[in-house]
Amino acid sequence: MKLGIAKMSNPFKILASIPAPTKGPFQPSWDSLKGYKAPKWFTDSKFGIFIHWGAYSVPAFGNEWYPRNMYDPSRPEYEYHIKNFGPHTEFGYKDFIPMFTAENWDPDEWAKTFERAGAKFVVLVAEHHDGFALWDSSYTRWCAARIGPKRDIVKELKLAVENRGLIFGVSYHRAEHWWFFETGTRIESDVKDPKYFDLYGPAKPASLDPRAPPSPNNVPPDQSFLMDWLLRIVEVVEKYRPWIVYFDWWIANPAFEPYLQAFAAYYYNRCESWGIEPVIVYKHGAFKDGTAVPDLAERGTVETLQEYPWLADTSVDYRSWGYIKNAEYKTPETIVQHMIDVVSKNGVFLLNIGPKPDGTIPEEQKRILFRIGDWLETYGEAVYGSKPWKSFGEGPTKVEGGFFTERKLIFTGSDIRYTAKHAYPLKEIVYATILGEPQQEFSLKLFKQVDGHIIHVDIPNFEGKIDWSMTEDGLRVKIPSVARMKKPVVLRILISEG
Repeated sequence: MKLGIAKMSNPFKILASIPAPTKGPFQPSWDSLKGYKAPKWFTDSKFGIFIHWGAYSVPAFGNEWYPRNMYDPSRPEYEYHIKNFGPHTEFGYKDFIPMFTAENWDPDEWAKTFERAGAKFVVLVAEHHDGFALWDSSYTRWCAARIGPKRDIVKELKLAVENRGLIFGVSYHRAEHWWFFETGTRIESDVKDPKYFDLYGPAKPASLDPRAPPSPNNVPPDQSFLMDWLLRIVEVVEKYRPWIVYFDWWIANPAFEPYLQAFAAYYYNRCESWGIEPVIVYKHGAFKDGTAVPDLAERGTVETLQEYPWLADTSVDYRSWGYIKNAEYKTPETIVQHMIDVVSKNGVFLLNIGPKPDGTIPEEQKRILFRIGDWLETYGEAVYGSKPWKSFGEGPTKVEGGFFTERKLIFTGSDIRYTAKHAYPLKEIVYATILGEPQQEFSLKLFKQVDGHIIHVDIPNFEGKIDWSMTEDGLRVKIPSVARMKKPVVLRILISEG
């Protein structure tokens, strides 16, 4: 017997059950959805801010999976919870929610910070795996408008972000809620209390691998859960009209497929009626190629230049997406290196922050964002609106592509990444970003054969002269030491028609 497979498998019937207009060019089929094309605003933007903020920021221990791990005796969060908050029967995850007050939250200040960081769009996790919604939801009492902050966080941040000229989007992780609190069913805890099933449930046993075959220990989501999943995100779209809807990985479970088709057709059609150019982001093949934008590298990158636009997401903190007290913050230079590698390979870079439960952004996170903003103010022309060049780059460092590989991204001064722009009457402008500490004199080997003539080489916003020449080794460049202050350094290479 198949366990819990959704009975409603026809995406057309699912689409018809959505209480919102669905007319438009897209039908809920992969063939129809292949008519989608990533919008220019997204492919030109290159850099956005991701925000993980919720009740998990109150204990601020471990990471944003504290709600699950606090019920698992094999995890350090379990002992930490008992020591600091008491037994799980007396103080459960639900009891953190009233402590998530956001009393010092100023959405306008956030928006100013993101703008100063150089971001072009902002994606808020509207609901994480814990099932607590940050919008005014008609489907649950466990939402920020009714408990905790008692504010419609999605609405307020959307208005603040758009007032600064930035694009607003949401991330929706309810798929993972199917199994997220299952650990609490194995011990004596409040997860077993029927009064809180509407927060903790369904709490089913399931594999974190969404493609694992069904079994008694891996129960697929049922029709009731899948329809609830769909209607909640439709509510978000109808209320807030986000330009981006980002999904985490577990929608790759086969049970979601018809619901994904229905949502995409609804969302693309609805956005067209509103004059919005939408983006859906997915992982692990949950959507078919060409029907949405893939996130190919959580906390990582890809090895080669990609033909179609893609996204990489990471956090300012190596350890967590949400706020924790013992964060391991990256240097701004490391983040910029990562971003440039992604952009050179036709990607868009999404950088996460984790605010405190009172709504303030930790000072070190702001410092990192401002340093990135300073770099982009100087060298942003190499990023915004750029296109891939004939090759993404050169250098000795072999990049390991895929998820969770970012700690291995250690670059040298011989590692170069290229982006380009067309600039009439020039043939093109090529930007060479030196990822590591640059040598004072070096060669760009990919310029041994150039379609056109190099007519000038300089550094954006630097007034000093750059010595350069063409040699048998390529484009030979000598950088004055004063130009090596702001790193990574970008060379601007002007090329005329041949």
